[in-house]
Amino acid sequence: MSEIQRLPAEELYKEELEALIENETNPVPDGWRMSPKSVLTYIMGGKSGNKVITPKYMGDRRLVEICIATLVTDRALLLIGEPGTAKSWLSEHLTAAINGNSSRVIQGTAGTTEEQIRYSWNYAMLLAQGPSFESLVKSPVYTAMETGTIARIEEISRCASEVQDALISILSEKRISIPELSEEIPARKGFSVIATANTRDKGVNEMSSALKRRFNIVVLPAPADMQTEIDIVKTRVSQMSDSFKLNSALPDDSAFERVVTIFRELRNGQTLDGQIKLKPTTGVLSAAEAISLLVNSMALAGSFGNGKVTDSDLASALQGAIVKDEAKDKAAWTEYLENVMRKRGKEYANLYAECRERNA
Repeated sequence: MSEIQRLPAEELYKEELEALIENETNPVPDGWRMSPKSVLTYIMGGKSGNKVITPKYMGDRRLVEICIATLVTDRALLLIGEPGTAKSWLSEHLTAAINGNSSRVIQGTAGTTEEQIRYSWNYAMLLAQGPSFESLVKSPVYTAMETGTIARIEEISRCASEVQDALISILSEKRISIPELSEEIPARKGFSVIATANTRDKGVNEMSSALKRRFNIVVLPAPADMQTEIDIVKTRVSQMSDSFKLNSALPDDSAFERVVTIFRELRNGQTLDGQIKLKPTTGVLSAAEAISLLVNSMALAGSFGNGKVTDSDLASALQGAIVKDEAKDKAAWTEYLENVMRKRGKEYANLYAECRERNA
């Protein structure tokens, strides 16, 4: 298992899930492995017997309760938010806790077809034997219906309208019709769908009101305060550094604070004290992007430095994360460097010099 680049949540947190199942004392819904309260503990953190359960999502507890309660009913769940607000992360961990299998995933893109939502055919077998269940290729949604589990659809708003609409009858009737076999496959108890949608993609393929009515919609906000965002970033960077074996020590607290400060200010279009208005950048400066930036800085330090993240490493990663559009972002980043970072004194002085050199 150590050769696998990314373990699914149910493997990565196997011991925690087993402890929650073993110590279960509350009613377990049909098709679930644990009770809603245990799922909440798995997501938000706590204890199960002597086992410490690490928090997977750092945010509004009530929002997570609403998500779990939705999945207890026959309603599907739609998670909406800005990029990097942990929609996919929460979706994966919900399915890992509820079913022990988070792999039934459809990644929504412009190329996603209706067959990927419903079913397709093994055409060699189809030509040789004609339509049959043996020649049927089941989609993740089909498999979830058949087993009474949860399917995940990532970035549903990236799918074409006709592909999205293939879900309407499935979510309404809880069955898939196979006209070629004159059959209908009913969903078993426990079946549901968790979809995610990016607010930045609004208008790309706007979901119909008919489809939206089949979902309970939960909006996941960006971290409400700076300390929460720092804690999220620090936790994930620590986890990822262990997984990747980057040969670098974690950045110091100052590095986390400075990166999150820069991201929050550019994202919000003003400094934290509200005194200076800032030009927005075209990139999405989310907590997820900050995590990636700091992990990349550790990779630089571990591979080409002395194993300690320096301001030079941070500046190189910041340049790549912020300047996505050379024409627009470079000007906004230059303005920020000169009007904000340069005036922040000793703590930012060296980082400012390194950033300015790379942005020249």
